[in-house]
Amino acid sequence: MQFLSRWENQRLSATMRGIPMVDGVATADIGKQRWSPAHGDLALPVLTLDEAAFAANRDLFLKWCASSGVAVAPHAKTPMSPELARSLRAAGAWSTTVANVQQAAVLLASGERRLLLANEIGGLAAGRRLGALLAAYPDVEFHAFADSPAAVAALAEAARIAGRRDLSVLVELGAGRAGARDRAAVEATIAAVLAADRLVLGGVATYEGAAATSDTDETMRAIAVLLDRTIETFALVRAAAPKRPLIMSAGGSAYFDVVARTLAPAAQADGNASVILRSGALFFADHGIYARAFAEVDRRGGLLIDGLHHSAVESFRPTLTLWAEVLSRPEDGLAIAGFGMRDASFDQGLPVPLRVFRDGVEQQGLAAALAVTRLNDQHAFLSVASEAALAVGDIIAFGISHPCTCLDRWRVIFGLDADGVVARALPTQFG
Repeated sequence: MQFLSRWENQRLSATMRGIPMVDGVATADIGKQRWSPAHGDLALPVLTLDEAAFAANRDLFLKWCASSGVAVAPHAKTPMSPELARSLRAAGAWSTTVANVQQAAVLLASGERRLLLANEIGGLAAGRRLGALLAAYPDVEFHAFADSPAAVAALAEAARIAGRRDLSVLVELGAGRAGARDRAAVEATIAAVLAADRLVLGGVATYEGAAATSDTDETMRAIAVLLDRTIETFALVRAAAPKRPLIMSAGGSAYFDVVARTLAPAAQADGNASVILRSGALFFADHGIYARAFAEVDRRGGLLIDGLHHSAVESFRPTLTLWAEVLSRPEDGLAIAGFGMRDASFDQGLPVPLRVFRDGVEQQGLAAALAVTRLNDQHAFLSVASEAALAVGDIIAFGISHPCTCLDRWRVIFGLDADGVVARALPTQFG
């Protein structure tokens, strides 16, 4: 594909984080360099992806989806990597999800031909931009959200510009974020779609994560209410479109088990509907917010796959590692590492020291004596236990919390093989 050849021929240089060579190296030749972050071959800090763990998470979740009667359109906003999106679809994902028109443009240019735009796009100007994009890809199957007649009008304008007569609209139910809040808003949205001759009703959608609170029981009650409203709205859409195949879509990263348990029976009873999750971050897992989410899944009974129970905590493996070097030991109990807020997510917890290497040799037990206490733009402050012999130049591997807000800080992430050696470069396209 044209998109792939452009990246394969690009030369990556030291102007990009992680690349140690001033003159650069072709993207297609990255794997030949045999770089190891633990040995300091890369220009630190750098973000890496454990390829085997990602593949294992992918296969596990797709198997769970098949067993649970749902499908998944992984949300591309997490890595914005066309290569990873393509790999998920090739492994059996139903489609790819995007959050806006720019992300749709990236995925369409990379060859995707079925997209779910899980968001309202804005007003008529946004509709014209979307229409111009869809006009360039007349063969794409495209589904978008609407929660009001104004949102429907924007999609109708997109369909007009694109010359399409079958743009699929999912009526979005909401709590805490976008989405129709009551039956009157739902009925007005359905009526607007039916009145637009270039649009068709494609189903219903929601995002259960927006209903979450700090209280677990309250969260479960709020999600249950929202999913019940989703089923009720689906019945209204089905009455308006009695013969069309319809979609019921939900977010599904932290509460995928709850979504499937509630919506899959409704889709099965309908006989002409599919439940499409939009999970994206869980394929990466992490050492923070998703580790906690998987523990909650286990408390709700774990993963049921073909009649057998599996632990989500034990089955999903964190894939992302942030590597950084110790820059300074300015005083007892303190170390400064060479990364900061520009390199790592911190909205859902600070990075966690996992392993420490000195001259490529792991220093057993040393990571347990360390903790990240705060971040500046490009410095991390680590507390160091008094007995820990952490030295300037030591390389620390950190686990992160919240893949979405870590990956978007990087133009390239590096895929590691089973030996911890860079196998490929994965460019990101966040815009």
